[in-house]
Amino acid sequence: MTTRAGFIALIGEPNAGKSTLTNAMVGAKVSIVTHKVQTTRARIRGVAMEGDAQLVFVDTPGLFKPRRRLDRAMVAAAWGGAADADVIVLMVEAHRGVTEGVERILEGLEEIGEGRKIALAINKIDRVKPEVLLKLSADLNERYDFVHTFMISAEKGRGVKDLRKWLAKELPESPWLYPEDQIADLPMRMIAAEMTREKLTLRMHQELPYQLTVETENWEERKDGSAKVDQVIYVARDGHKGIILGHRGETIKAISKAAREELSEFLGRKVHLFLQVKVRSNWLEEKERYSEMGLDFKDGS
Repeated sequence: MTTRAGFIALIGEPNAGKSTLTNAMVGAKVSIVTHKVQTTRARIRGVAMEGDAQLVFVDTPGLFKPRRRLDRAMVAAAWGGAADADVIVLMVEAHRGVTEGVERILEGLEEIGEGRKIALAINKIDRVKPEVLLKLSADLNERYDFVHTFMISAEKGRGVKDLRKWLAKELPESPWLYPEDQIADLPMRMIAAEMTREKLTLRMHQELPYQLTVETENWEERKDGSAKVDQVIYVARDGHKGIILGHRGETIKAISKAAREELSEFLGRKVHLFLQVKVRSNWLEEKERYSEMGLDFKDGS
C-alpha cells in the first residue's frame, strides 16, 4: 500500500474561514473559531485522513498589515507556515472579493510560489450569486496561476469533501507523520488555553481588546480519571481585569463553565478548570508569552 502525507497551509485574510475549514477537514475542533478577526495566533496543525493519505493542516494566522510586535510575529508565522508546506490553499471570502489584503497576499505568493502547488478556495459561496462567483474566480485566476479553484462553504461543509480528496492526491508519497488517531500536534495544554481564549472573545464581544492571552499553568491528572487544569488570563490593564471578572465574578464564572464543558467533551472525561486573571502591562514584550503561543519573539522585532 502506498501512503501519502504532507503539510497543507491555509492562508488568507483574518476571518476568511481558515479555522472553520481546518475543523471541518479534521472532523473535530482543533482551532479557535470566533466572529472576531486575528484570533488564531499559533500555527495549529490538524490531522485528517483521506483514504491512504494523511493531511496535516497548518492553520496560519490571518495575513494583515502588522502594527505591533504581536502582529508582526503572527504574520511571520503565517508566511513561515506557507513556505514550509507541500500545498498552499489561499482562502478568499466570496462576498468581499479582491480586497487590498488579498492583493498583498497575491504579491507575497509571487515570492514563495515557485515550485509549489497553490490552490484557490473561494469560501462563503452561499453569500453571493453564481455570476458573482464566476467573475471573482476569473479575476483571481487572471492575477495568479492557481493549479485548481474550489468553491466552498467551510461552515456548511459544501465543497469540503472535494477539496480534501484533491489535496490527498497532491501530497507526496510518504509514511504517515502522526499516529492515525491523533488529530492535532499541539500540546493539550495549548489546546485547552485556546478553548478558554475563544470563550473569552465570544463572551466579551467588543468590550475586550486583543491584548490578552491565556496560559495553562498547571495540568494534574487525578486518580479518578479526571484532570485539574489551572489557567492564567493575562491582561494589559487593571480595567481589563475588572471587565473579565464581571459583577460579583459572574462573567469569569460563565467563561470558566463554557470552557470546562467544551474541554470535558473534547477529552471525554471530567475536567476541573480554575481560572485566574493577572495584570501584566508589558506581556506583549515578554518572550515567554510568545513561546506559549507557539510564536517566535524575534519575528516581532
